[in-house]
Amino acid sequence: MSAPPGINPNIPHSARVYDYWLGGKDNFEADRRVAEATMAAVPGIRESARNNRAFLGRAVRHLTRLGVRQFLDMGTGIPSQGNTHEVAQAEAPESRVIYVDNDPIVMTHARALLTSTEEGRTAYLEADVRDPAAVLEHPEVREIIDFSQPVALMMVAILMHIPDADDPAGLVRTYADALPTGSYLVLSHLTLDLVPPHVAEDYLAATSNQAMHRTPRTGEQIARYFDGFDLLEPGLVAVSEWHDTPLFPDDLAWMYGGVGRKR
Repeated sequence: MSAPPGINPNIPHSARVYDYWLGGKDNFEADRRVAEATMAAVPGIRESARNNRAFLGRAVRHLTRLGVRQFLDMGTGIPSQGNTHEVAQAEAPESRVIYVDNDPIVMTHARALLTSTEEGRTAYLEADVRDPAAVLEHPEVREIIDFSQPVALMMVAILMHIPDADDPAGLVRTYADALPTGSYLVLSHLTLDLVPPHVAEDYLAATSNQAMHRTPRTGEQIARYFDGFDLLEPGLVAVSEWHDTPLFPDDLAWMYGGVGRKR
């Protein structure tokens, strides 16, 4: 794979590392080195990534069946099978989806590979999740999303890449404040709660010097992102346990996932 203009293939990026774990081909040697090093030090991390992707699909399908027709997908990542709009529009072809990511290579592939149904709308916004105004006030977002009707805010495996200094909980509140009652938050996040202490220590040692930032958080910290939302059953659980059994065995679960309805 050659690098598009403006892309430095020598700097690993979380979306491309995730793509590698999912079995994709849109990644560079620097991404593969980080992915392989993490896999060597962190047993089950690839399986957890795949279960996280499956969680996204189940959550979108569940919400579509509850009547949701609008999805704002933050940090979409490299396109692969089971994207938000594919799942939603398979259930309800009129569904509308906005993808947001700040990696130009993600947007290049998204625009080339992700096509909407004729009845629905799919759009791609190159923006930073840490700038809610740039996302929420963007003309295309305002054109496609009707903020008087329920919206599913998708924050799947994105907040773990936002350090505490950037106030991820405040970002979630800002986005949530723009949504009407009856909207939903779909969220998953890296945690060390679900692995033995020695495995958590190995993870921290293996990732401390990586250029790609990830912040694992506790279940208590992650639950605070759902302030103002009522968690749907089964609550905040390992992603493989949300409304299903794991597609990929994960004796060590690294991701919490949950879906909440705005009060």
